[in-house]
Amino acid sequence: MAQTNKKETPLTWDVFTTGLWKENPVFVMMLGLCPVLAVTNTVENSLGMGAATLFVLVCSNALVSALRNFIPKQVRITTYIVIIATFVTLVDYIIQAISLDLYNKLGAFIQLIVVNCLILGRAEAYASKNSFGKSVISATGMGLGFALALVMLGSVRELLGSGQLLGIRIFSENFEPWIVMILPPGGFIVLGCWLLLINYVHQRKTESLINQDAAASHCSVPQQH
Repeated sequence: MAQTNKKETPLTWDVFTTGLWKENPVFVMMLGLCPVLAVTNTVENSLGMGAATLFVLVCSNALVSALRNFIPKQVRITTYIVIIATFVTLVDYIIQAISLDLYNKLGAFIQLIVVNCLILGRAEAYASKNSFGKSVISATGMGLGFALALVMLGSVRELLGSGQLLGIRIFSENFEPWIVMILPPGGFIVLGCWLLLINYVHQRKTESLINQDAAASHCSVPQQH
């Protein structure tokens, strides 16, 4: 039996930007941390995994949304997994054809996109309940937010771990690389530092808004003589 759709909210700019910052998959929702911590030792790996995840997320959400009225509720999760696995297989062959070196660096994490909770979660919670256009736009924002987080981690880890970015030396030859940054513990350290910085900025912004509201309320109260 076809799924019944609830009344959808209108398409706004927030549908795209939400995944970039407000509900960033890594820094806010903490989803898909396995590849985030494993492959972000260089910017190249981060870009490759980010692009692969973006492709699978957008394509799978688009197809799930297009077929949402025809997928029986009883087998929806199985159907979503089959759709996701199809696009993962496709992107796996594409990366292998474009760059065998990048393919070997990413290793099994390309295939593990199938079980990435971000991909399946967006298919179940959003694409299956919203129109094709909204699903594609939302998935694009989420995918770019995920890729942005990967690059933010990868750039710091590669810079401190080898003194270069994308093969271009940034620090002098006298720089002593922090080997820990290109090892698994470095992923946890850099992720923790980014989370600390982002939460600090968010807290300061919230406090600023509260102070502005308090000042506006004080000025709006009429003075009695």
